[in-house]
Amino acid sequence: MPMTAEYTETYPQQPLFAALGVFDGVHRGHRAVIARVESEAAARGLSSAVITFRAHPQQVLRPQVPFRMLTSPEERETLLRQTGIDRVIFLDFTREMSLLSAFDFLQILSSHYRVKGLIIGYDHRFGHNRAEGFDDYVKYGQRLGMEILHADELVTDAGPVSSSIIRELLIKGDLTTANHLLSYPYTLHGKVVNGFHVGRELGFPTANIDIDYPDKLIPANGVYAARIVLPDGNRYNGMLNIGNRPTLNRPNDYSIEANLFDFSGNLYGLSLAVELIRYMRPEQTFADITALRAQLVADEAAIRKILSE
Repeated sequence: MPMTAEYTETYPQQPLFAALGVFDGVHRGHRAVIARVESEAAARGLSSAVITFRAHPQQVLRPQVPFRMLTSPEERETLLRQTGIDRVIFLDFTREMSLLSAFDFLQILSSHYRVKGLIIGYDHRFGHNRAEGFDDYVKYGQRLGMEILHADELVTDAGPVSSSIIRELLIKGDLTTANHLLSYPYTLHGKVVNGFHVGRELGFPTANIDIDYPDKLIPANGVYAARIVLPDGNRYNGMLNIGNRPTLNRPNDYSIEANLFDFSGNLYGLSLAVELIRYMRPEQTFADITALRAQLVADEAAIRKILSE
């Protein structure tokens, strides 16, 4: 099979000991694998690397089924580099790649990326023949001069760690456990766009956020305690509302809106990072605007207390 651009985009000067996977979320389980990669690489005098994919295989092979990600490729790259790993290599997962055998794929990693050792996740399979498993990968690695090791599942006091579990937790509104498994606050990134200005009328001006990454998983509707980071690095405590604002009787006006505490200024057009700290409550329908305003006052007081702790 002829090589395509995604296989030849880089050629490391130093041989690599690497981990292979999507690494969506770069959660505690991923970080444990990366720590092991760094240790194994150092013991062998190799550079450490993560080899990942810009798109999740499911997004390529089943594009008709929406698949939401915890992190965009840009977020993943930032989080992976923050671990201290020597190299982060992104491959473009394509239908052509999905037809490769496990041996052919390992051969590409060996010949084009100088991978001498590879850690494979406890639940990770690759290659066109999914009947192949870890023992087969070890056998193929021996033929290629590549050491293949197995990563164990990480189980925390909150249970096992996986990207799919974290996605489910966020959808259910269990932000506390999701953040614990991630090891950092789940974060939304987006640009401030023109909204309906209802928050200002209520005494709670909001920044209406258009999420940058269309496949980003948006957590459960409701009110969140949040920290908002501006492009200049300044951080503000605040509250975030995700949903349809049922009290206003606008069921089609889905929005993600942040109210920044103690901020005055123009945010339109700015890119914000919103770190979700605590899920406060689901969306509610109030009797009138007065009752809604009273609840927002109570939400702000509760969130200020939480974020000051």
